[in-house]
Amino acid sequence: MDTNKKFKNFIDKDKLYALINRNAPTQQELDTILERALKLKGLDLEDVATLLRVTDHEQIYQIMNVAKIVKNEIYGKRLVLFAPLYTGNRCVNNCVYCSFRRDNKTLVRKVLNMEQIASETRELLREGHKRILLICGETPANDINYICDAIRTTYAVNENGHNVRRINVELAPMSIEDFKKLKQEKIGTYVCFQETYDPDLYKEYHPGNTPKANYLNRLLVMDRAMEAGIDDVGLGVLFGLADYRFEILALMEHAKHLEDAFGCGPHTISFPRIEPAEGAPLPEHIPHKVSDDDFKKIIAVIRIALPYTGIILSTRETDELRTELFNYGISQISAGSRTNPGAYAKGETEGHKTGSQFQLGDHRNLDEVISSMIDSGYIPSFCTGCYRKGRVGQDFMDLAKPGLIKEYCMPNALFTFREYLNDFATPETKEKGFKLIKKLVEDIEKEKLKEVVKKNIVKIDEGERDIYL
Repeated sequence: MDTNKKFKNFIDKDKLYALINRNAPTQQELDTILERALKLKGLDLEDVATLLRVTDHEQIYQIMNVAKIVKNEIYGKRLVLFAPLYTGNRCVNNCVYCSFRRDNKTLVRKVLNMEQIASETRELLREGHKRILLICGETPANDINYICDAIRTTYAVNENGHNVRRINVELAPMSIEDFKKLKQEKIGTYVCFQETYDPDLYKEYHPGNTPKANYLNRLLVMDRAMEAGIDDVGLGVLFGLADYRFEILALMEHAKHLEDAFGCGPHTISFPRIEPAEGAPLPEHIPHKVSDDDFKKIIAVIRIALPYTGIILSTRETDELRTELFNYGISQISAGSRTNPGAYAKGETEGHKTGSQFQLGDHRNLDEVISSMIDSGYIPSFCTGCYRKGRVGQDFMDLAKPGLIKEYCMPNALFTFREYLNDFATPETKEKGFKLIKKLVEDIEKEKLKEVVKKNIVKIDEGERDIYL
């Protein structure tokens, strides 16, 4: 049975392109929308389309300023950290923007065995990571049984008392039956990028008779995942494949569709831009290149349109731009990333022999990223408390929308930050990190919560680990 027949195509291409081809808003229209955004209830499709038509520099700055207010109100100074773990670069697809594409003959191909996955995990744990995004190319070698084994292997690694506390997965579309198997492995978020929501361009960028060439199968993957009981899903597009304004409106439609169908929209949305990739022709001539200024507007618009959705930024971007974008909506970042299988355990130079998926923009290690975050007053968070307490899916949103989730997220972020400082940080990072924590604890307004945080920090300093509310 074709399970896609259960679900409908929710993307009206002509409608979305028509929305972005109207006139720019007046100042009064813009002010009205932004005033509505400050109520933290999100925006509808028409509002977002209007914001995307803004081209005036001062008005764009106005949008970004509102996004900064919304971001601080909901997320405060927290930034969640994770690392991708690539289990393989073999792929049957032929995406013209990806180094893993089937026709790339320059790439040394590899699928890690369980021992190698464990080695990668140990190296990430030695750095201080607690949250992993498991990624692989699409190939019969990476079937659901392999993926489940890889997840169990990663969770089972214990390195000097440290272990991975949450595994998100970025995997090719699968059936409802396979999603049910995946659900049993205690994953966090299931992530799958649509790449582009334009069906005609999608066909152009995914040539040949390959699994990924099926636009509708990919578009409806989140329906199958949530039908199977996956609590949290993550959307994303690859900016540069189509007009970014169309892609943002399509993301809004996807989020609304999931909310209507399953009672909960996406937990996260990722925002990668096309980067150079060995053996991939498209990055040499990006068809719809997104400038840094437009990229900032994209982040800001989504932050105020979907205020409770996590926004993820990868190490594709430079450290300078990433730091700036923290202000306007980013809530999760990767750090110390390698995009080729085996690179963590082998080291960057030797590991690159197996081939990276794309070129990185931020080459700093985890401690360097955290040090920079501290300088900007941000709390590096490895928190996984909500997932292990069952505050996921609609339950998470029920706490997030009235603002109650902050009473869990901020303390849990401080606890994991304190752990990192005690166990992994360089002396300089540790010293200034302790000062930041002291200031943030004193700033907690509720005295009862402040006392709970102080007591737990003492427990962490005395050796207790994995404390969360």
